[in-house]
Amino acid sequence: MAPPPLAIEVSQLRVVRQHSVILKSLSFTVAAGELVGLLGPSGSGKSTLMRSLLGVQTITSGSALALGDKVGTPALRRRIGYMAQSSAIYLDLTVRENLAYFAGVLGVDISQVEHTMHIVNLHSFAGRLVSSLSGGERSRVSLAVALLGAPPLLILDEPTVGLDPVLRRDLWQTFAQLAGDGTTVLVSSHVMDEAARCGRLLLLREGNLLFDDTPAQLLARTRMDSYDEAFVRLIEEAS
Repeated sequence: MAPPPLAIEVSQLRVVRQHSVILKSLSFTVAAGELVGLLGPSGSGKSTLMRSLLGVQTITSGSALALGDKVGTPALRRRIGYMAQSSAIYLDLTVRENLAYFAGVLGVDISQVEHTMHIVNLHSFAGRLVSSLSGGERSRVSLAVALLGAPPLLILDEPTVGLDPVLRRDLWQTFAQLAGDGTTVLVSSHVMDEAARCGRLLLLREGNLLFDDTPAQLLARTRMDSYDEAFVRLIEEAS
C-alpha cells in the first residue's frame, strides 16, 4: 500500500523577526490524515510556525509546502482552515448568522452551515447571539468557521486553552474524528497532558524542534511516566 501524501513539508525553516531568531532551521513532514500536536511552552515558536504555514509570516530561509503548494499561494486560501487563539467571530450575530456570513466570504455553499454545526454540536445554539455564549461555546463556533468548506488541512492555535475538562475532551474527540475521516489536523497547545490525545507530537522549545514522534515513544525514550516530566528530560538532554 502506498503511503499517504504529505500535507505539510517543512525544510530548514528559519524565521528571524526584529533581529531575534524565532524558528531555528526546522524540518519535518506531516502526512494526510494525521492528528499532530504542536506542543511547547509559551514563546517556543508555535504560533510563528503556524503563521508560516498559513503564509502570513515572512520566512527568512528554508521552505514550507502545504498540500503540495508553497505556503501563501492563493490556491491554498480555501484549502486550509484556521482557528486563531483570539476569537474572530462577531458577538452581535447569532451562531448561524456568523457561519452564514463566513460561508459567503469563502464562497462556500450555504448547506455547509448546517453541516459544520452538526460536526461541532452547535444546533442547540444556532439562534443565540454569540455574546451570550460561554468561552467554550464560542470556541466551538470558531472551530465551525474553520471547518466551512471541508478544508483538507486544519491549523488550530491553542483551541482548548481555558476550557473545562469536558469540553476539552469533546473537542479532542472531534479532532480525532476529523483526522479519521482524512483531514490533516495540526493542533498547538502548551498543556503537556494533551500530548496523549495526539497521534504524533512535535515538541518545540526556543525555536528548536526537540522531538518528532508518537506520544508512546516520548515516554519510552525519556523513561518518564508523565508528559511534563518527559518534556523536562528532553530539555535537560538538549542543554
